[in-house]
Amino acid sequence: MDHQPKFFENLSGAGKAIAVLTSGGDAQGMNAAVRAVVRMGIYVNAKVYFIYEGYQGMVDGGDNIVEVSWESVSSILQVGGTVIGSARCKSFRTREGRLQAACNLVQRGITNLCVIGGDGSLTGANLFREEWSGLLEELAQKGKIDAEAVKKYAYLNIVGMVGSIDNDFCGTDMTIGTDSALHRIIEVVDAIMTTAQSHQRTFVLEVMGRHCGYLALVSALACGADWVFIPEYPPEEGWEDSMCVKLSENRARKKRLNIIIVAEGAIDCHNKPITSEKVKDLVVQRLGFDTRVTILGHVQRGGTPSAFDRILASRMGVEAVLALLEATPDTPACVVSLSGNQAVRLPLMECVQMTQEVQKAMDEGRFLEAVRLRGRSFENNLNTYKLLSHKKPDAELPKSNFNVAVLNVGAPAAGMNAAVRAAVRVGMTEGHKIFAVIDGFEGFARGKIKEISWGDVGGWTGQGGSILGTKRTLPAKYLEKIADQMRTNNINALMVIGGFEAFESCLQLYEARASFEEFNVPICVVPATISNNVPGTDYSLGTDTALNAIVETCDRIKQSASGTKRRVFIIETMGGYCGYLANMGALAAGADAAYIFEEQFDIRELQANVEHLTEKMKTSIQRGLVLRNENCNENYTTDFIYQLYSEEGKGVFDCRKNVLGHMQQGGAPSPFDRNFGTKISAKAMQWISKKLKETYRQGGKVFANTDDSVCLLGMRRRNLVFQPVAELKSETDFVHRIPKEQWWLKLRPLMKILAKYKTSYDVSDSGQLEHVAMLPKEAETGAI
Repeated sequence: MDHQPKFFENLSGAGKAIAVLTSGGDAQGMNAAVRAVVRMGIYVNAKVYFIYEGYQGMVDGGDNIVEVSWESVSSILQVGGTVIGSARCKSFRTREGRLQAACNLVQRGITNLCVIGGDGSLTGANLFREEWSGLLEELAQKGKIDAEAVKKYAYLNIVGMVGSIDNDFCGTDMTIGTDSALHRIIEVVDAIMTTAQSHQRTFVLEVMGRHCGYLALVSALACGADWVFIPEYPPEEGWEDSMCVKLSENRARKKRLNIIIVAEGAIDCHNKPITSEKVKDLVVQRLGFDTRVTILGHVQRGGTPSAFDRILASRMGVEAVLALLEATPDTPACVVSLSGNQAVRLPLMECVQMTQEVQKAMDEGRFLEAVRLRGRSFENNLNTYKLLSHKKPDAELPKSNFNVAVLNVGAPAAGMNAAVRAAVRVGMTEGHKIFAVIDGFEGFARGKIKEISWGDVGGWTGQGGSILGTKRTLPAKYLEKIADQMRTNNINALMVIGGFEAFESCLQLYEARASFEEFNVPICVVPATISNNVPGTDYSLGTDTALNAIVETCDRIKQSASGTKRRVFIIETMGGYCGYLANMGALAAGADAAYIFEEQFDIRELQANVEHLTEKMKTSIQRGLVLRNENCNENYTTDFIYQLYSEEGKGVFDCRKNVLGHMQQGGAPSPFDRNFGTKISAKAMQWISKKLKETYRQGGKVFANTDDSVCLLGMRRRNLVFQPVAELKSETDFVHRIPKEQWWLKLRPLMKILAKYKTSYDVSDSGQLEHVAMLPKEAETGAI
């Protein structure tokens, strides 16, 4: 898209007052949104106010509406819940209540409102806006405000952000808090699995979601649950028998545990509730299995927000302030939301209406319509779950006579095993024989290849690292041996899961096609690396898990620095030459600076950062956090920066350094990586099947020699797209192993603004109000 960059410096908040409130149920990440609104508001010279206790505080006024400073939101980024409180408010539902609220706002000159809450809270805000001029006239008649005030504060601008762990709001891929709630659920499921396995138990887990099954569905997908009950997709008549057959079949296959996930609002096809107790009693009576119920309850709302939620909320908070600054009396109240990795603005009431349509469809028994209205992401989750959780009898499976090999290449990344599991199961459903290659291309050359079955990959989703084993070795020096193995095992297609090496490997195979006809087969790369440096995709598998590991460590380090006071930590992250982890880690952890290779820096900038921290030590926030990508500069090493800061900060602050190292590669995959891995791999295998059919020749041979038969499946802006590796070659900097253009660099000024640096921020992608129906139907998300 060719456009002149538009910078927000032209937007000034001088003379404007913005108030922020949180309302309805709390959600992790709300504080990150509050922090971003406050800091962005102050940055553009607006006055910013907290409204404590939601709408109740707006009605009560007094000390509930307080002007805030930059430091008011320090140290809240990592705190769950909402520090400004939330309350249900009956009085705001009455006109008298709203009249009092309007009076309290006008007295402080507030005409810009940022509401963080669910659909009820946002609908209330919209009604308030529609009534605003009438409320002001009534206040003037009663003598509470003068005619001048009516004129001066004639319009109320409202921007909403959706904070709800249920992800039940149409128009946005992910609501603030959903990812963190999934973290809580998966932590519990992982813990329960070990005890269930020890005793051969069945566990019935009840998760939140009165009207929306997103949490139940996605956690079922992320842990490979045996059965899931959600309100949008009730089980068919006779589900009791089907479920018990499935559970006993799994036990017969030597599976020592069963997990059943129930959304609290689960219903059967007659709209009757299905409770966790009912499911437990059924399993005990019919099968006699030792069965326990665990109700997760408010644990799901609690705890620290995930890296995803912090970044999402920070981006939304900044976008909300921009939307308020650009609002005119004619712009409808809008919601800032996420589509793929794009921030978008949507008319608030269109989203609310669509959300209500889902409920209406469910009430009327139009369940397929309810699933469709939930959006493409929800529908894909459901279809993928159905595909992977139920193995059809062998007699019902098609026989394709194709052999597909799956291998991991490069460094281990969380989510690789989930991707292998999905590839094996979808491949088998399509009728292929699936072969697992041990230890990457090195293992391939040595013939370490074996057929793998449905049951072999059970329980793989939650495993970190690479069970198949992975090596960085590229195929170039083994081409002949690999071709021999492909001929011997009659391999008709390859699926390569890995990082930059996987991309490079497949490019080598593509370029060797003229010499080895065995490589004329469909080949698909699924990007998986913590570095997020693969061309052709905005996200790679494993990046989210690594980011959470970095942020968790930074939180602890900040806590330590807060205790000792006047201390600055220098933290080195991995990523090769790609600064994604350092930059996004800094944004999610609230760091003061992040040094990356993509943005060259010199001694003057280092000096400016030291001076910035010296100023900061004069405030009440007496700690500093600086992230440095491992390869950002060969001379300004972590040791050099540590020594420079130590010397320059003498007498003002002292310094510590921390190299995070391989802990960033380890650990159980995050819910995001489990689901992204599962969905992207399933899609890749379906593409392979399609290509196999297209390239099958008479005589039983597959011959694929076109550019588009060696592709990388990546997420670009809002869509999952297959791109020929030959085309991606021109987009790649092979010396530094990074893409030439990286989307996340646009978010770099965001981190600087929130750390109080003056910078320019290109807002060209912001500002267009879209309509819900216009969002691309194919949108597959950075959401899960």
